[in-house]
Amino acid sequence: MIILGIETSCDETGVALYHPEKGLIGHLLHSQVDLHSEYGGVVPELASRDHIRKLVPLIRQLLNNCQITPANLDAIAYTAGPGLAGALLVGAATAKSLAWTWNIPAIAIHHMEGHLLAPMLEPDPPEFPFIALLVSGGHTLLVGVNDIGRYQLLGESLDDAAGEAFDKIAKMLGLGYPGGPLLSKLATQGTSGRFKFPRPMTDRPGLDFSFSGLKTFTMNTLHKTKQSLQDKADIAFAFQEAVADTLSIKCRRALQQNDSKRLVVSGGVSANNKIRQTLTTMVEQENARIYFPRLEFCTDNGAMIAYAGCQRFLAGQRENLEIQVKARWPIDQLL
Repeated sequence: MIILGIETSCDETGVALYHPEKGLIGHLLHSQVDLHSEYGGVVPELASRDHIRKLVPLIRQLLNNCQITPANLDAIAYTAGPGLAGALLVGAATAKSLAWTWNIPAIAIHHMEGHLLAPMLEPDPPEFPFIALLVSGGHTLLVGVNDIGRYQLLGESLDDAAGEAFDKIAKMLGLGYPGGPLLSKLATQGTSGRFKFPRPMTDRPGLDFSFSGLKTFTMNTLHKTKQSLQDKADIAFAFQEAVADTLSIKCRRALQQNDSKRLVVSGGVSANNKIRQTLTTMVEQENARIYFPRLEFCTDNGAMIAYAGCQRFLAGQRENLEIQVKARWPIDQLL
């Protein structure tokens, strides 16, 4: 059994082939970073047009590389949301059209479920149940995971997601796009202890996040300096440390409240070294284990969609040929 996975939720076109016994057969990814960099952020219309140009050629290349024909495929999994509506429609329309042409099922996948299950592609995957921290450009979620499809939303960002805050602070500091990695690079030149930023919502019970106030605090701090390169590096250091500590405090609380010894961390922001180090130290203190996807599967990719699609296919999920996407799709509504 082979599942083709398609990911087009934002600014990366990803395709992959997954076999339940052989594992990941192959995957390809096209990034739109160069396309959007001159605008300082993702332009939805340009993203959709680029998906149209790249998706079918990528699928053809992947099948050729892996020596797989459409007759070998059992289903097509595609990201149905959340994400940019136009970009999602490109993937959904392509998946449904190919599924109809090849007479195989199409399976709609929740983008964040794909991220949540990405560590399952590793040689030493986590066992159920576990706590998952999903940190990406648009989402910061804590989820209790009992099994595939059995999710409990424990906490979420009430305003800016962590990745969104990284990008906004990077823009504030005059960095380019994508901002998160550039801010992290600048932070390596920062001075520890010069600035002390708040750890938002950690002094109250609960597992929700808020990074809007931290963003404002950072802006006010920047305006009080001469905005030299060292000032910006010190601010980047303090901001990144505050985000990492906030995530760590909330994850520790989630592990303790749910009596769990396994933490999964995935999504684009999970590639951040400071966040990885801080969470790893915390988990060791809790005598627990932490699981990350490999760096290439932290950002959006087709492999995680193919894997999630395989599990959904085995569970009997099928879709009709109607093309529907959900730009907004809370994970606690996922069945």
